Amino acid sequence: MAADDAHLLVVDDDERIRTLLRKFLMRSGFLVTTARDAAHARRILAGLEFDLVVLDVMMPGEDGISFCRALRHQSGTPVLLLTARGETEDRIAGLEAGADDYLAKPFEPKELLLRINAILRRAPQAEAKPIPQTVLHLGPVRYDITKGEMRQDEALVRLTATESQLMRIFSARPHEPVSRLELVEELSRSGGQTQERAVDVQITRLRRKIEADPKQPRYLQTVRGSGYMLAPDEA
Repeated sequence: MAADDAHLLVVDDDERIRTLLRKFLMRSGFLVTTARDAAHARRILAGLEFDLVVLDVMMPGEDGISFCRALRHQSGTPVLLLTARGETEDRIAGLEAGADDYLAKPFEPKELLLRINAILRRAPQAEAKPIPQTVLHLGPVRYDITKGEMRQDEALVRLTATESQLMRIFSARPHEPVSRLELVEELSRSGGQTQERAVDVQITRLRRKIEADPKQPRYLQTVRGSGYMLAPDEA
């Protein structure tokens, strides 16, 4: 997705930071809307769709992690968290809440731009070319490889950008174990998370959307000593 096509929502309680980010991102070619807190963002999201949300964690009232968690239940819009706290546990908390990436303050504007563009590249594209479809069956869940879409019965299952990237990796190698290191490297090439612990968190989240019992996975299996493997039903 090109910057000219992307609409970003920046949520930060600091007016100075909102203004600086808006000017910088607009100069970089994005359409930008800003919100001063989670409540304000909810009102905006009720009437507009966005390609990515840049969300500050430390806000008065509802914090960014809680808002990210609520947003993830409603949509698959990618989320980039901004925070002054860079500890590992805080990064994990953000990922578990559904964030696609995490950037600690202070940061270089160029790094923010690189991370935003990386997330947008990983996000599934709306348009699909009219080519023959290849579908993987995961019980009642179907994953269309060519469209990058997952459905349960007829309902669309919303995937985050990172979950979509994981499904692309696994669907290219069904019934073949993929190591955690390989997953880290594949996601890193697209600008995603680079820690094995972060990959484990993403796998857990993806299983909740695929498995009838995520604690005893049938389709997204753990292969002891090897990593993870997608085991779809035979067509």
